[in-house]
Amino acid sequence: MSDTEEPKAKKHKSSKKDRKSTDSSGGGAVDANAPSYEERCLAINILASPLASKKSTKKAHKLVRKASQTKSLRRGVKELVKGLRKGDKGLAILAGDVFPIDVMSHLPVLLEEHNIPYLFVPSKRDLGAAACTKRPTSCVLVKEKKNDGKEIDGKDIFDALVDEAKEYDPNSKK
Repeated sequence: MSDTEEPKAKKHKSSKKDRKSTDSSGGGAVDANAPSYEERCLAINILASPLASKKSTKKAHKLVRKASQTKSLRRGVKELVKGLRKGDKGLAILAGDVFPIDVMSHLPVLLEEHNIPYLFVPSKRDLGAAACTKRPTSCVLVKEKKNDGKEIDGKDIFDALVDEAKEYDPNSKK
């Protein structure tokens, strides 16, 4: 190092507690840099039908958060398929921005065969956050009942989303 160069300033290290307090200080507030619902809808793939409305997307994320806290949720393609084989019933919520599309192109057909209603939401990142994980989640299955047989929290939200999903279901008879 020559005499004309200044030494690099050391970065101030913050403790984990400080970082957690600054991260969670928003209290669930929407990040200013986060894309809007309309911007997220531009990134969805061709399979994402039926796509939940903006209001229904918020309801779906709220339901997923409640189901995650009560352990009545299956996250990911592999776990969702395993749950279907075991006979789990409920509501499937799929992310619309999954690429490559082959990862989950078989799920809508499989869900229709098992008479499970499903909805698409625009963002896998938001779905993962609602499922209380750090990783984006491509799909979740919200089970109708908990493992002990009791009703899940947010049953009214669950019923409203199931009704909306059944409106789009090609197999349901009106």
